[in-house]
Amino acid sequence: MGYTLVMHGTIPGAVRDAAERFGTAMAIEEGPTKLTFEALWEAGLTAARAFLAAGLERGDRVAVWAPNIHEWILATIGLQAAGATLVPLNTRLKKGEAAYILNKSKARVLCTVTDFLGVDYVSEIRQEETALETIVALRGTSEGAIPWAEFLATGESVPEAAVRERVDSVSPDDLSDILFTSGTTGNPKGVMTTHAQNIKVFLAWSGIVGLREGDRYLIVNPFFHAFGYKAGWLSCILRGATILPQLVFDVPQVLERVGRDRISVLPGPPTLYQSILSHPDLGKHDISNLRLSVTGAAAIPVELIHRMQRELGFETIITGYGLTESTGTVSMCREGDDAETIATTSGRAIDDVEVRCVNESGEEVPRGEPGEVVVRGYNVMKGYLDDPEETAKAIDADGWLHTGDIAIMDERGYLRITDRIKDMFIMGGFNCYPAEIENIMFGSGDFTQVAVVGVPDERMGEVGMAFVVPAPGKTVEPDGVVAWCRANMANYKVPRYVEVVPELPVNASGKVTKFVLRDRAREIVAG
Repeated sequence: MGYTLVMHGTIPGAVRDAAERFGTAMAIEEGPTKLTFEALWEAGLTAARAFLAAGLERGDRVAVWAPNIHEWILATIGLQAAGATLVPLNTRLKKGEAAYILNKSKARVLCTVTDFLGVDYVSEIRQEETALETIVALRGTSEGAIPWAEFLATGESVPEAAVRERVDSVSPDDLSDILFTSGTTGNPKGVMTTHAQNIKVFLAWSGIVGLREGDRYLIVNPFFHAFGYKAGWLSCILRGATILPQLVFDVPQVLERVGRDRISVLPGPPTLYQSILSHPDLGKHDISNLRLSVTGAAAIPVELIHRMQRELGFETIITGYGLTESTGTVSMCREGDDAETIATTSGRAIDDVEVRCVNESGEEVPRGEPGEVVVRGYNVMKGYLDDPEETAKAIDADGWLHTGDIAIMDERGYLRITDRIKDMFIMGGFNCYPAEIENIMFGSGDFTQVAVVGVPDERMGEVGMAFVVPAPGKTVEPDGVVAWCRANMANYKVPRYVEVVPELPVNASGKVTKFVLRDRAREIVAG
């Protein structure tokens, strides 16, 4: 059947297609659980029957609030095969935040766990007012939740023909998922994407990075995020790679698994590789199978790319750029790009997608000048759930998605993301882009991590404050950092304050939470 079928199909169709193409090859390995591609499809159908038994109709919403476990994948395949829409919940959400998303999405069913990092998600959510009809405990037992095995058993009353008929009724244009944005300001917004969008984007993504049949992919990125879900287990299914879920990012555990489980694919944010490279036991582990890395951030030191090649043995390192509203992908580097390109750019647009950098009037700026990144193409979301006003702010009348990111596009069409519009600060009339300042500071070799934010200043309006994590073996003093910056960048870019910290705050996706740092910076300056 090949890729032509799934290119125009659905996520359950892709799983069925993988069962036919890859058969008895291993699809998932998690502890004692091992599922072939054939078994994965059968398990998905079993879950779909249970969702039908629960009265799920096409278009209903099912939420999944759980860490990276194989049941997360089975539940998703099952609910999507039943024609429902997935609503993933961040495992770091508090009960009130989770309840907001459940109510906003009108989720009828919640699949969750009773114990992850000391939290019983079932008892948490039962303290909130929601319209949930059913809570399924994917792992563990808790009052008010149906254990996963019991839930699956309810599906035995549904004829197999009925579930296969439902699977066949799912359309490529149906919503496959609604991913809620992190909501650092205001309430989170639900990003709607279809089966066809996800299949096409991640066939392109997995083809560009070179994911291939038989690869063994350790998925550290959380499944509730597009990187762990779509660029993670869905891409494995499309290409016949083995999914190895990782519960939490723990360096010794990851290093042990790389050797024991013969991991060949290990994507993640730059902090993941920096943590591995600085771990004292790195040399004691077998990392010889590592082949492919995919990462992305506004600023990656070129030396990190060299060290990943030299010390971790990656043959291919790809950086890219995307956002939830663009089905996770906008642009990507290509195999064969040099270390400088991989570190300093986010690549060029994927096929059939237009990307421009524009000024405040929406006119394209000349190559080499900064402008807001706008995107148009099949990857642009259908809109924000029940929020036409916010959708109209994000997608203009000509179909361009306004990302809020500032970038410089070079003559090759490669993007260098310089910042978020909201992260930019103005110092004495000069625009300051924190990511640009961070990149220059990385060049000193003194830091593992750097984050720059703007803080209020009576005279200059705003000035920069840098939070720095020293590199192993390096001792840094704030005055010395400022002196180095004065010698290496324009005066208006030089941070006026420097705070040396053991680590930077990050979200579950490994991205630095700048809003947390901005609050901390204001306290420090005011205090």
